[in-house]
Amino acid sequence: MSAATILVADDDRAIRTVLTQALARLGHEVRTTGNAATLWRWVADGQGDLVITDVVMPDENGLDLIPRIKKLRPELRVIVMSAQNTLITAVKAAERGAFEYLPKPFDLKELVSVVERALNANTPPVAMPGEMAEGEEQLPLIGRSPAMQEIYRVLARLMGTDLTVMITGESGTGKELVARALHDYGKRRNGAFVAINMAAIPRELIESELFGHEKGAFTGATNRSTGRFEQAQGGTLFLDEIGDMPLDAQTRLLRVLQEGEYTTVGGRTSIKTDVRIIAATHRDLRTLIRQGLFREDLFYRLCVVPIRLPPLRERTEDIPLLVRHFLNLGISQGLPAKSIDQAAMDRLKRYRWPGNVRELENLVRRLAALYSQEVIGLDVIEAELADATPAAQPVEEPQGEGLSSAVERHLKDYFAAHKDGMPSNGLYDRVLREIERPLISLSLSATRGNQIKAAQLLGLNRNTLRKKIRDLDIQVMRGIK
Repeated sequence: MSAATILVADDDRAIRTVLTQALARLGHEVRTTGNAATLWRWVADGQGDLVITDVVMPDENGLDLIPRIKKLRPELRVIVMSAQNTLITAVKAAERGAFEYLPKPFDLKELVSVVERALNANTPPVAMPGEMAEGEEQLPLIGRSPAMQEIYRVLARLMGTDLTVMITGESGTGKELVARALHDYGKRRNGAFVAINMAAIPRELIESELFGHEKGAFTGATNRSTGRFEQAQGGTLFLDEIGDMPLDAQTRLLRVLQEGEYTTVGGRTSIKTDVRIIAATHRDLRTLIRQGLFREDLFYRLCVVPIRLPPLRERTEDIPLLVRHFLNLGISQGLPAKSIDQAAMDRLKRYRWPGNVRELENLVRRLAALYSQEVIGLDVIEAELADATPAAQPVEEPQGEGLSSAVERHLKDYFAAHKDGMPSNGLYDRVLREIERPLISLSLSATRGNQIKAAQLLGLNRNTLRKKIRDLDIQVMRGIK
């Protein structure tokens, strides 16, 4: 790497000194300033081979300077530093054409490595299309821990792409928030964001949910219904809890991802798909692959860019920021203003948080709603955490639950998975089909495949049973129980 002239702009004299010493040891000439005006004059005069700039300077925001630099000298690379360690800062830096974004405090070796890459890169970086609205400060993700900073940097690099992303992490870590951030600040922000929870969709309904169905495709399909792929056309499709997707549906999804087209249930015309896929799961997909429960080829199709969200216990330094965010959110929703003293905050940071950020949010809302004191102390926190139930424990199905209650519980989960939306039309007949399949299959098994006896057991006409076996695609094995 040949010697270069590096322009450094930072209001902090100590940082300017450290950078000068580190870069001069590599043989570079370093020119430093504490304001944006001088930096701009140097750039306009044609000086410098690389710019390193802080975001906050006394006369101008460093991010606002980047588009002017790129317009005047598109080949000049800009490295951005900032103590405003948020996703918004990282995204803005990437959008405006920065070569790299480094949160403060930064590792000096990492900065030197970034400088070397910037000086040795052959092609000028391409600025991302579109510009985020000025003044947008509603942060989709909260945290300034090193773990979150790395996630922000990865997300910023992904905003201008359509790469498929796999988000992993424990329940409650914010996987859907990351998916929404990728959509809301990405190139498909003007399209729809459509989410579907694979764990809450009954197996028989998945294909209709994903791909839609035609009128007359099955009993009760009185109208054509659009599926999630069609609803997300031009936007983003978020497949939550992908690890719970049945194998047959995995095969259909893989085919769509490979061919870029699909057909509706009962349809014959192929439909081109134009969606960005983001998947998420709290399960270990590699273990599921070894168990034969998840297709390895689908895994590699979905896991183009893996993002692991750390559990809250791995980023406890973010807890004060999260608490303040949730308290302010509560105020905006009509809850009284509260604060938490230092001893109570320290106790929150020592707790393991099995339910992660979701558990913390619930606790903060409870504190704001139920306690009269304005300052929450250690005694209250100790009492709340003592009563806390392990949020990460799997929920056991009620003992002695009747069939009607079990069906109602599953349907509640199904409706809840649609959040503000509604399931596609024809739900009554689709649910009946799902109940009919195991009922008929088990009846045939009990009668060793004898359809006459099975029809009598069910109280159906034999021809009716035969039609249902054919419509539901039930395999009949005679003589086997």
